[in-house]
Parts: sequence; C-alpha cells; structure tokens
Amino acid sequence: MRNSLFFLALLSGCSNQIDQSGNPVLQQVSGLSTIANSEIYSQRRGAVEVLVKSNHPALVDQINAGAGPILSQVMQTAEIPVRDRPARIIQLQSNLGLYAANPGALATALMLYGR
Repeated sequence: MRNSLFFLALLSGCSNQIDQSGNPVLQQVSGLSTIANSEIYSQRRGAVEVLVKSNHPALVDQINAGAGPILSQVMQTAEIPVRDRPARIIQLQSNLGLYAANPGALATALMLYGR
C-alpha cells in the first residue's frame, strides 16, 4: 500500500499546473497510437493517389460534371463525409485548372477534405 501511494505521488508531480508534456506513462501509449494512425493515413493516402492518378482525365471530367462513379469512389476512399461532398465538389470545381494539371494536388485536396 505504501509503495502504491509513493508511486502515485511520483506520477502526479508536484505542481497543480497542467504540464504540456502530459503523463509520461501515457505518452508511450499516445506514441503507439500516433504510429498506428499514421500508418492508416498513409495506406488511405496511397489508395487515393492510385485512384486519382490511374483515372485522372475521367476524374477531372466528373468533377467538372459534378458527379460520377470514379468521383464517388475517390471521395469514399478519402473518407469525405457524404454530407460534405456537395460542398467539396464545388471547391474542387473552383480549382479545376490546378487539379487538371496536377494530380498530386488533387489527391492532397481530397485527403484534406477527408477525416
């Protein structure tokens, strides 16, 4: 019991101020979840890039038209919420010249709009 209280006091620190570094024990867990989230994001980004680059001319046409199966698939892969998609299509249309010339910029925009 005494050792448990000592350990608890050691972890709680000596200040009542919130420290930016957080709980050192939980930082290890946070670091692991950050790595996992980064891996998931990288996989999703890779899938979006492949879809964008392999269907680029048709995708640009569908963005210009405001709808299409490839556009829907890319937005779903980028995890853009369904309720946000109409507004995101308008945003993509407003920069269509850039996205028609640069598939990487289009993939980046789609990932930015996703979760």
